[in-house]
Amino acid sequence: MRVIIQRSLASQVSVDQNVIGQIDSGLVLLVGFCHEDQLEDLAYCVRKICQMRLFEDHEGKMNLSIRDVEGQILSISQFTLFANTAKGNRPSFTQAARFDQAKIWYDQFNQMLRAEGLEVATGQFGGDMQVQITNQGPVTIILDSKQK
Repeated sequence: MRVIIQRSLASQVSVDQNVIGQIDSGLVLLVGFCHEDQLEDLAYCVRKICQMRLFEDHEGKMNLSIRDVEGQILSISQFTLFANTAKGNRPSFTQAARFDQAKIWYDQFNQMLRAEGLEVATGQFGGDMQVQITNQGPVTIILDSKQK
């Protein structure tokens, strides 16, 4: 499982020019699953996201978590995080989880975040989405459950 985490001032996702998910301050998560992922990969990423200190304290140091700042999450499915570009010019996505399994993992991942008390908005799994991210900092972190 891979998650690109971006600290955000305000972000939204649209489908067919209709906003379907938006947040004010918080984190945008671009989420991808590989065919080897298990429940422990989801649990690891949820734990790291909840505890990671990406927000500034009163001294300007990144010392506060999403919970500390009562931030929101915008979670966007992104199978292209498992693109293999080693050969040729067309990416291969053979490492990405199959659509049906990835949908189950994505829904479960978002439910696990909600169970931690976080407000989670989502995009449309498998949809053609337009994502607008106001990345604050900028702060962008790559989280990979296979690189613990």
